[in-house]
Amino acid sequence: MAFSVPLGGVANLFRGRPHHPVGPDGQMALSDHLRELRARILKATVALIVVFVVALFLYEQLLTLVLGPYEQAQRALSAEGVSTTPTIGRVTGPLLLQLKMAGVAAVVVTSPYWLYQLWAFIVPGLHSREKLWTRVFAAVAGPLFIAGVATAYYVLPVGIEVLIGFTPGELVSLVDFGEYFSFFTRMLLVFGVAFEIPLFVIMLNLAGVVSGKQIGKYRPWIVIGTFVFAAVATPSTDPFSMLMLALPMLVLFIIAEIVARFVDRLRARKAKGTEQWADDELSPL
Repeated sequence: MAFSVPLGGVANLFRGRPHHPVGPDGQMALSDHLRELRARILKATVALIVVFVVALFLYEQLLTLVLGPYEQAQRALSAEGVSTTPTIGRVTGPLLLQLKMAGVAAVVVTSPYWLYQLWAFIVPGLHSREKLWTRVFAAVAGPLFIAGVATAYYVLPVGIEVLIGFTPGELVSLVDFGEYFSFFTRMLLVFGVAFEIPLFVIMLNLAGVVSGKQIGKYRPWIVIGTFVFAAVATPSTDPFSMLMLALPMLVLFIIAEIVARFVDRLRARKAKGTEQWADDELSPL
């Protein structure tokens, strides 16, 4: 009995139930919004911690996975006469590396869950039809993030090969593994987040901030901006990595524009069907 109150209080933190009546269209008091946000952050944090602990026991498998792109580039460079070797320079390097790898693995593996918590926090402020679309896109967000990560993993060997390929044949490139892992992580996260940007465009359309017509109007600037973003965001300097980020993003933007125009048509039909006629105006019926 002595522990019932504290445990109940902890459980309430994860529920995030509103303390005030919920208005139409999911309108809530600010304090209730903050309680819900706290609950969703706590749920996502617990999921991250659980996967992080599991990942600590899979260190060897994660190390093999992380080293894969480097070893592929190493074999290609060896055929060109360029020698490169990974190193760890600090005493605490191996421990920090294990913790970092487990952390990145937790972020990637739990991405469908924490992205769902992000979308679910937005849902109460939307209408019933928009809530349905939001649930659909929440289910798509996780796979999109993982698809971006997988694309980055595929293009990484080319970027590494280009960068280390500048090493003169008389020298050996000693690659600090901590620096390599930071490069590896940035590539994965940049690609994963970039694949989510068109999804944010659709969410803005559902919220009524951006229309499909506006997206089409600024399409040329979107194309230019996508290539500029890809050139700046990719840590490597090779054009292949830039294209592998920019081209899928453009395809996703086109899909986002099509979906936005479709949603706009549905919204216009609904508005037309609920038009109110004046007393002295002839009804079409």
